[in-house]
Amino acid sequence: MNIIVTGGAGFIGGNFVHYMLNKYNDYKIICLDALTYAGNMETLEPVINNKNFKFIKGDIADRNLVYKVFEEQKPDIIVNFAAESHVDRSIDAPEIFLKTNIIGTSVLLDACRKYGIKRYHQVSTDEVYGDLPLDRTDLFFTEKTPLHTSSPYSASKASADLLVQAYGRTYKLPITISRCSNNYGPYHFPEKLIPLVIANVLNDRAVPVYGKGENVRDWLYVEDHCRAIDMIIHDGKEGEVYNIGGHNERTNLQVVKTIIKALGKSEKLITYVADRPGHDMRYAIDPTKIENELGWKPQTFFDYGIEKTIKWYIDNKKWWENIINGEYQKYYEKMYGGK
Repeated sequence: MNIIVTGGAGFIGGNFVHYMLNKYNDYKIICLDALTYAGNMETLEPVINNKNFKFIKGDIADRNLVYKVFEEQKPDIIVNFAAESHVDRSIDAPEIFLKTNIIGTSVLLDACRKYGIKRYHQVSTDEVYGDLPLDRTDLFFTEKTPLHTSSPYSASKASADLLVQAYGRTYKLPITISRCSNNYGPYHFPEKLIPLVIANVLNDRAVPVYGKGENVRDWLYVEDHCRAIDMIIHDGKEGEVYNIGGHNERTNLQVVKTIIKALGKSEKLITYVADRPGHDMRYAIDPTKIENELGWKPQTFFDYGIEKTIKWYIDNKKWWENIINGEYQKYYEKMYGGK
């Protein structure tokens, strides 16, 4: 089995590469990544010399390159993680999100039509559903919840989802889509909430919290997400959407205070800052469908997962310090320069 993993040098994609290589010794994993600011070759360092792994630097919106990769690698399955994903960045500069998340997806779909595949899987987000009110804890996102986006990022992801479904219906492409809640775990880029808080607290720096920190997120440990995608690409029904949630709702302030307490620091580090424009209040996923159809359930609940995550960041300071000081961007050149 040959699997192309786009965005495999990013957070979730990188964890998925590790997961699949550890689980399947007869699968070839081809990582296609443009190595933009959030792509990090150091995330892939443990598998660089694995005989079943190949890295290709390239942009999914580059049609000629993508077609060449398909011709040479003859993939059976495509798992598309490649995306610009930071909401704040999408508010400041929406266009790059449209190029990668929509145009890039269309190029991949066209390549799948041209060269044939067994499954195209689109990794999406619960943010395409908009948000839920804080005072309605009985409400959850299901696969039938209407799309209702709040940011250029979520709008671009919803657009990609609709494009994937259109290719499934019009061209009979064997597609699936998963929409996950907020992931956390190893190799998470330090601009995101949990790694940012860990890094700042370890360095006794102020921890910024939007508004009053009341926004609620459902946290999903990244390995649980990888396991769900593995199940979907092998056993998921063609054309279906699967929600993947962790049953771990926490306010942002609760998350911040949990990390500060675990590291034995003072809550005086918390600094409240002006809220993000259009900030979604609550995300909460109902994963009943994937539980019933594929037998998936989250195995890592938040209190244990956050302990593991904090320990990983303490044990791997060089990884995130290299990102903060920009050294990680030199790693590709060190590994592949002149080859």
